[in-house]
Amino acid sequence: MKEKLLELQKNSYAPYSNFHVSAIVVCQDLKEFNGVNVENASYGATICAERNAIFSAVSAGYTKNDFKELHLMVSSGEICEPCFICRQVISEFFPKDAPIYCYSTKGEVQKYLVKDLCPHPFDSEDLK
Repeated sequence: MKEKLLELQKNSYAPYSNFHVSAIVVCQDLKEFNGVNVENASYGATICAERNAIFSAVSAGYTKNDFKELHLMVSSGEICEPCFICRQVISEFFPKDAPIYCYSTKGEVQKYLVKDLCPHPFDSEDLK
C-alpha cells in the first residue's frame, strides 16, 4: 500500500502548504477508492485526502456499512493522523473497530482503530 500512496501523492494539489496527502479507502468487497488533498486559495474550500476518498466511495454507491479500512500518507516524511474534520467523517462511515493505517514516506506505519482516533464522536444519537 505504501507504494500506491507514494504514487498517488503526485496527484495532490497543494501549492500553498506544499503538504501533499494521499489516502486509500478499502471497502468490504476490497474495492479501493483514492483521494488526495486539493487546496484552494480560499482555505475553507480545501478538501482533505481522507474525505476525498470516502466521498468518492459514497458517490460510487457505497454506504456506511461498506467501509473496511483507510490508508493515509503525508509528504512530510512523518506519520500523521487525520485532522478532526476527517475523523468526524471517518466515524460516520467506518465501524468503530476498523483500522486506520498511517504511513510515513520512510516506510513506517502506525495502525489505529477508529474508536481510538474518535473516542467521543458526534453521531446520530446526538441529534435526538
